Amino acid sequence: MNKQVINIVWFKRDLRLEDHQPLMQAMNSRLPVLLLYCFEPSLLSYPDSDERHVRFIQESIADMNVQLQKFHHRLYSVTGEIVDVLRQLRNFYAIHTIYSHEETGNQLSYKRDIDVQNFCNHETIFWKEFPSNGVIRRLKKRSAFSGRWMETMCTPLYTPDFTKASSVTLEEKMLQLTPQTSIRNHSFQPGGITSAEKYLTGFLYNRKSNYNKHISKPEESRISCSRLSPYLAWGNLSMKQVYQAALKAIHDTGDAYNLRSFINRLHWHCHFIQKFESECRMEFENLNKGFDAIRTEVNPSYITAWEKGQTGYPLIDACMRCVVHTGYLNFRMRSMVVSFLTHHLWQPWQAGVHFMARQFLDYEPGIHYSQFQMQAGTMGVNTIRIYNPVKQSTEHDPHGVFIKKWIRELQEVPEELIHTPWLMSPAEQKMYKVELGKTYPEPVIDIKATHAHAREQLWKIKGSSNVRLENKRILKKHTNRSSEKEKMIQLKF
Repeated sequence: MNKQVINIVWFKRDLRLEDHQPLMQAMNSRLPVLLLYCFEPSLLSYPDSDERHVRFIQESIADMNVQLQKFHHRLYSVTGEIVDVLRQLRNFYAIHTIYSHEETGNQLSYKRDIDVQNFCNHETIFWKEFPSNGVIRRLKKRSAFSGRWMETMCTPLYTPDFTKASSVTLEEKMLQLTPQTSIRNHSFQPGGITSAEKYLTGFLYNRKSNYNKHISKPEESRISCSRLSPYLAWGNLSMKQVYQAALKAIHDTGDAYNLRSFINRLHWHCHFIQKFESECRMEFENLNKGFDAIRTEVNPSYITAWEKGQTGYPLIDACMRCVVHTGYLNFRMRSMVVSFLTHHLWQPWQAGVHFMARQFLDYEPGIHYSQFQMQAGTMGVNTIRIYNPVKQSTEHDPHGVFIKKWIRELQEVPEELIHTPWLMSPAEQKMYKVELGKTYPEPVIDIKATHAHAREQLWKIKGSSNVRLENKRILKKHTNRSSEKEKMIQLKF
């Protein structure tokens, strides 16, 4: 029996229908096209995965299928390891070409891609991968990254013509189809192209007015920042779509002050993924091996207090409770909680990296591991920052609005005491309905002592010959962040 010849578009972190080069190429091939997303059990059980990610993906697929109906196409979601799924599909179809974007993912997805390539080679199936969001595979010198990224952002969007190819219809007997069973959780941003476009337009033409002013504020940033990170992480929007929309908004609104800052951060988004693409060992190892001798032991009680928002430092605890409940924190607060974990609690960054990956709705491996190591100071080439949580609290949440929102135990505490509740007298505790050590914890550490210890240890080892030699290797292999930033400042938007 002659099998129907088909092409497959394999969706991963690119759950959109616009600016999608693999999708456009597949439609242009004019062969029947199977649109496929695979929930892979191995990836779902990896320690960086969480139900919130699955729900966001399911919402994205459901939204795509609503839009695909008018073209008589459907994106099928199936359960199984991708190689097993492809092997089953070979029983029913002659697969000509698989189209997909390249992915800068975790170690497991990297090994998975090697297995897919070996399967395609064995089965004589073409696999065409396309660059994603300006990240360049096998880039020899990152000094060329900024220019090439800018060139990519300025190219026309890839617009698939869904009338050029027919849809392939899957039946339950062929594969284990995954039902859309997610229950909407209103504490999290909704997945999907429709929501992504609403957030994009709302930011560029309204909310961006206080972008620079509120970017470091834990509460105000929830409105004034773009909130586009989950839509970029899961590909409801491409980086190019956002970049070009931001340029148009500058023209339309004249607000270059806020939007140029935003565009710079779009570049940094890809910059860190590019760094991870070149040094993927960062998922497990210190980028600078000179730091391997410190922070080698884990204190389980510290980790538990940090995860549960029970450290006794109100802003730290509010941030941790917030991200667990909503999947979002602004950049400065993310930096602060990692700094607190690695510097004040003196824990290895590996002890918290997967927990935070599971909490972030916008978890992007390339950014996540790079940022964790930057805040932990283990890159070596970057400035080591030890955040003071009390100083951050008084500067960015001076009235304790964010703190009281997430720490109900401190609702009655006045703003002059909200940042340092451990200074309350027994009478004040009774007056403000707080009992330190019972209703709200005493500080787990003394930040003055831990700051001094971390500073001494980190600066001592940063000046060692091992760290300096590693820095030379890193800087020889890659362009440092300062020169990248200088180039971005010179770019005209």
